[in-house]
Amino acid sequence: MTVRVGMVSLGCAKNQVDAERMLYKIKKAGYELTEDAALADIAIINTCGFIESAKQEAIETILEFCILKGEGRIKKVVITGCLAERYRDEVKKLIPEADAVVGIGCNDDIVSVIENILKNEEEIRFDGNDKLNLTGGRVQTTLPFYSYLKIADGCDNCCTYCAIPMIRGRFRSVPLETLLDEAQKLAGNGVKELNIIAQDSTRYGEDLYGKYMLPELLHKLCRIEGLKWLRVLYCYPEHITDELLGVMAQEEKIVKYMDLPLQHCDEEILKKMNRRGNPESLRLLISKIRERIPGITLRTTFITGFPGETEEQFSRLAEFAAETEFDRLGCFAFSAEEGTPAALMDGQLDEVLKQRRADIIMEQQLIIADRKNRSLAGSVIEVATEGFDRYGECYFGRSAADAPDIDGKVFFTSPGKKLYSGDFVKVRINDVLDYDLLGERID
Repeated sequence: MTVRVGMVSLGCAKNQVDAERMLYKIKKAGYELTEDAALADIAIINTCGFIESAKQEAIETILEFCILKGEGRIKKVVITGCLAERYRDEVKKLIPEADAVVGIGCNDDIVSVIENILKNEEEIRFDGNDKLNLTGGRVQTTLPFYSYLKIADGCDNCCTYCAIPMIRGRFRSVPLETLLDEAQKLAGNGVKELNIIAQDSTRYGEDLYGKYMLPELLHKLCRIEGLKWLRVLYCYPEHITDELLGVMAQEEKIVKYMDLPLQHCDEEILKKMNRRGNPESLRLLISKIRERIPGITLRTTFITGFPGETEEQFSRLAEFAAETEFDRLGCFAFSAEEGTPAALMDGQLDEVLKQRRADIIMEQQLIIADRKNRSLAGSVIEVATEGFDRYGECYFGRSAADAPDIDGKVFFTSPGKKLYSGDFVKVRINDVLDYDLLGERID
């Protein structure tokens, strides 16, 4: 009898790549994969454990599948990923209905975990987080035309608010030739858009080669036939070099887009975060990026309500965001994560106040984004088609200025021509709806 296995992967794209590697091993072992984990015999929940909201989502998802198990609709529940790694002693106690709890260092063991729980043997496996395999085959879970290339794992920056070093360990780069081979295979399978990811993409290669190697990696990736768009996410500001900006400006396949998580602008707050910079240095960096790469789309993230943040420091952040006019911006209320230095700092702020400050930044950004989007009215942009919205009776996709899952969409009609996922078309922009664009295909 064929055993069906389904997986729900939560959190970031980096976790999604880990999920794809596990699915490859499961499929290779002869199990049948199903996209709907609720219809599987074995449901694997690949969890996120980064911040409180992500933990709650993970726990709620696990409990939903435990209910399905109790109803006899699925047979086994496996917990993997960051929540399992971070709370290895608590997860099984909290959720005894789970049949297996597996740390990220044991992802390669997923097949033997499945084999053992099918024999009704309880599985609790943990190894060092540095044992996480960063190479190997993948079952692509994104739309066929785009994928992610994880170039490193872990982080050494040790920002005081962040649990990633505790969960993922030290920064580790994947050898350049391994990445080129993986990218070549993805392109051979029809991937046209490759999104470069790591906890700190701009530091890529320093641990292996003694220098930042992202520029060379990008240059070589641009030589791969079939790839059309290359996008770099998670660029740490201190590691952005002239060489990197030069490559991004010169290579046509690299979309003019940079994800630059600044978190704050106030020097005192940044020091408390164990980050560098001040409003002046950040303005200079942003000005330099925009000068070297004209028309670049800049995305950033900010944290409001960090311990001790005063009204004056928050106002400075709001003014900085308004003045800089980022093209894409996400703002989040500070989450005091267990085990991080920031959770123990004096000056913890009220949750309502932290969220109100985040809302102010986002309300301000909506006005900026609306103005920027409306300036595109009448222009023609290239859009990668993702699908058809049967309620809106139109197609939708993304421009080069929009990263998957985190940025806006382009909704457009296509008179007289049926389109498919992965079709790149020219769209004339006619209107705006919040962060999204509305238009009509013209080619």
